[in-house]
Amino acid sequence: MENSDIVVTPVQGKADLKAFIQLPVRLFAGHKGYVPHLNVERQEAFSPDKNPLFKHVEVQLFLARRAGRVVGRISAQIDRAYLDRYADDTGHFGCLVAEDDPAVFAVLFAAAETWLRQKGMKRCTGPFSLSVNEEVGLLVDGFDSTPVLMVPYDPPYSGPRVEANGYAKIKDLFSYNYDVQNAPETIGKKLMARAGMAERVKVRTANMKMFDAEVRTIVGIFNDAWSDNWGFVPFTQAEIDHAAKAFGPVIVPELAVFVEVDDEAVAFIVALTNLNEAIADFGGRLGPVNLLKLLWRLKIAGVGSTRVPLMGVKKRFRNHPLMGAGLAMMAIDQLRQNGKRLGKKTAELGWILEDNKATNNIIRSVGGVHYKTHRIYEKALG
Repeated sequence: MENSDIVVTPVQGKADLKAFIQLPVRLFAGHKGYVPHLNVERQEAFSPDKNPLFKHVEVQLFLARRAGRVVGRISAQIDRAYLDRYADDTGHFGCLVAEDDPAVFAVLFAAAETWLRQKGMKRCTGPFSLSVNEEVGLLVDGFDSTPVLMVPYDPPYSGPRVEANGYAKIKDLFSYNYDVQNAPETIGKKLMARAGMAERVKVRTANMKMFDAEVRTIVGIFNDAWSDNWGFVPFTQAEIDHAAKAFGPVIVPELAVFVEVDDEAVAFIVALTNLNEAIADFGGRLGPVNLLKLLWRLKIAGVGSTRVPLMGVKKRFRNHPLMGAGLAMMAIDQLRQNGKRLGKKTAELGWILEDNKATNNIIRSVGGVHYKTHRIYEKALG
């Protein structure tokens, strides 16, 4: 696809994929809110042989070039698991990175939308890189805030460029900064006592000797707790196994907390070590020297920031006027206590849908400060 001097082509071969991965590293170098992914991690993420997401998601990557120089990229994808659940002929875009040029954005969207129309899609939403369970949304507020693991960075110009191509907001996603060292104790225990549940509730941390079982417990609660959320698509077992292996180095047992009622795990919260803090000066490269640095920083020097990507309370408890908030707060309290003891300074809690009032209210009540907003867009493909 062409527009004057800009040519858009599908990604083909290793050289194109390398250019696709390297574009944000070049364009966003020096941006305060940006840390490059590790190249090896991105190569695996975009590999159908290594990423189980490709078993149910069909993906096409595109590159835009001007005079042979890469100036933009985008992905178009169709998630069969999403379509099985919602049956609304919706495809998705993601991985959007481009120079601040309206012509570049226009040809990228034209290529992605043409591909989706050819596949029978009537609507496009995004960005999802590459699914709702991976990196979600376009950053529209908080550009200079702390770069955090699996949280997308976008420059301030991207939102207006997306909207200029006919995309309108569907949802905003909020992320919160939580001061682990100074946040107050919650009223979680008091709420459970008022609900007459004090003797039936206990809190525990993950048992790494039963790692696979603990992961299944987390996913079981998550799939139950989030099943009514907008855009929800359940994890497949292959994706669970892949993620558990990939996140192994940033999982800290004391920061994976379960709340049990009558010995049944009904709520959880997980904080991951913020890998971005540890790799901020790597430029995406993980050679032998950087690998040693990474191991030192993760295991000895310590990383002060964390991210809470997952938390949930089973639905049958969540809607109780006291227990839903009480269980969530007890999980947060234990996470805060353990994180403080381990020397953690901050946790990013997110993302949370803007209209999820209950969860937003809980996080604000325990000291979370809204500091980032990501936006999901939609467009009819007429």
